[in-house]
Amino acid sequence: MRLIDTHTHLDFPDFDGDRPRLLASAAARGVERMVVLGVYQTNFQRVWELACTEPCVFAALGLHPVYLDQHRPEHLTQLREWLERLRADPRLCAVGEFGLDYYLDSLDKTRQQALFEAQLQMACDFELPALLHVRRSHAQVIATLKRYKPVRAGVIHAFAGSYEEAREYIKLGFRLGLGGAATWPQALRLRKTLARLPLDSVVLETDSPDMAPVMYPRVRNSPEHLPEIAEALAQVMGVEVGALADASSRNACEVFGW
Repeated sequence: MRLIDTHTHLDFPDFDGDRPRLLASAAARGVERMVVLGVYQTNFQRVWELACTEPCVFAALGLHPVYLDQHRPEHLTQLREWLERLRADPRLCAVGEFGLDYYLDSLDKTRQQALFEAQLQMACDFELPALLHVRRSHAQVIATLKRYKPVRAGVIHAFAGSYEEAREYIKLGFRLGLGGAATWPQALRLRKTLARLPLDSVVLETDSPDMAPVMYPRVRNSPEHLPEIAEALAQVMGVEVGALADASSRNACEVFGW
């Protein structure tokens, strides 16, 4: 089974103790490629070094809304400089992780929107996919995407919206990132939505080390878990796991231009 993990944070210190073993194990289990995403300016170098060291790892760079108070205006300038410098390097595959998070009340929505739009403009300028964090903010994200009309779409990470919201993203050309959340039986609305999604609209992800699936509760999540996640999601969607794996990998290759 060929799999691509479209959203990981393998640069995080959680993996410092066993990263080489984990990468080898994931590869042995069919996870051929992994996208590692930057979330703040100080981890850009770490993400890039990982992509340069490991042939199966590709880098995305962005400023995550949850770290809003850490971001400075010069970090947007530096992000643009990174994208400019690496624009011809195939190891850079996207801008991300960025977006809007309305779940945390402490995050100023106006500042979030400005940060979101600045990075969306970069994705447009460099014709790179956008890997978007969207939490309780689907309406605003969809409205913003309709204004910017990016040439290359991207992925709605950890999609947990309604079927109607899913259709809006699909019409905009975005794929929906599916991972551990929908493996939990209590995610009733999400599981009903997934059962209605076409296979050409989804990609698989782990969000390692977060979003552990039901079969690995309270455990550090890992790309190694992607085969079990795929199996559980295939059951929810009512398809063969091989069909989901093939479609999600094909979709990921389309998103990233592989």
